[in-house]
Amino acid sequence: MPAFALYVSGGGPQKLGLVGLPPKHDAKSIHQAIERVASAIAARHRATRHLLLLGIANGGIALAARLAARLREAGLKPGTGTIDISFHRDDIGRHPIPKEFAPTLIPHDVNGSVVILVDDVLHSGRTVKAALDELFDHGRPAMVELAVLIDRGGRRLPVAADYLGLKLDAPQDEKVVVRLDAAQPARDSLTIRPAPRARDSAAPFTVAS
Repeated sequence: MPAFALYVSGGGPQKLGLVGLPPKHDAKSIHQAIERVASAIAARHRATRHLLLLGIANGGIALAARLAARLREAGLKPGTGTIDISFHRDDIGRHPIPKEFAPTLIPHDVNGSVVILVDDVLHSGRTVKAALDELFDHGRPAMVELAVLIDRGGRRLPVAADYLGLKLDAPQDEKVVVRLDAAQPARDSLTIRPAPRARDSAAPFTVAS
């Protein structure tokens, strides 16, 4: 596997250097990336009064919860919620809406708030665009930022993360899967595997991030 570049941005991308991850992408590396993202958010928003962390369903929900917990430990009081993009996907004509999804849940008024959208993997940028469409259906935030754990490249829209844990290059025919275990964080994992074929009806519903 290639070496991966580790980034955390605050006021713009900041390259911290090349970091070779262990072959199994162990939980420790994931936890360190989450800590760095949380620290960068805390440093920028320590004085922000109305801060909202919204996990993009489904991959961003667990990450948003992890980040919110660390921000509270740092003395911040972020609201935490969920953004469901089901009805804003640009492939909705080709893929049915999944039977199970987390609905949009925003704990307080979006208007005038600083919103950080959170997702586990950033790929094409289409998921982020759909999340923005859903967010602005609920109001007009003062600012919107993006925090992601993994940037795997392959962008199709001009989208970049404000806070980024790990950067890696994955071929288009491979899928990057992040598992954050709420009950046992020691089981957190990051794996790269062949993406399911589009015609494989048995493949689980996925959205290109």
